[in-house]
Amino acid sequence: MSDKPDFDLATVHRYFSAACFNQTWDFIDNPDRTPEDNMMMLQTSMASLWHWAQREDATPQNLSVGNWQVSRVYALLGEADNARKYGEVSLKLADGEPPFYTAFAYEALARAEMVAGNKTKMQEYLDKAHALAEKVEDEEDKQVLMGDLGSIK
Repeated sequence: MSDKPDFDLATVHRYFSAACFNQTWDFIDNPDRTPEDNMMMLQTSMASLWHWAQREDATPQNLSVGNWQVSRVYALLGEADNARKYGEVSLKLADGEPPFYTAFAYEALARAEMVAGNKTKMQEYLDKAHALAEKVEDEEDKQVLMGDLGSIK
């Protein structure tokens, strides 16, 4: 790719990192996803993460959230190994971030273990996430986190 495009790449990455992230949530929230929707959900989550990774202003927090979303998508698709892999990346990137982000990384790992049928490991991650949830100061963030944790059984 030696030709320079006639558009601003930073603007493109800024647009698609957010637009693809939000589109992925539309798929996640749809209880009547088709197999085609599932494929699009995976593709939009990966596209969002890739565009975030291209942004000069991307932080470990942004990338942690992107990896968390990819993990969530893989869990919804029943792919525990991939969900675990992206959950582990999310956790690594959340190191040093506020408790909300680390708790959600543990939520991703708990969900991956739920999909894998590993109840012991799932509970271990849930316990870590719940302990961190107690440290989340924003009530709305805490409620979102607790709601997601409550969906893991």
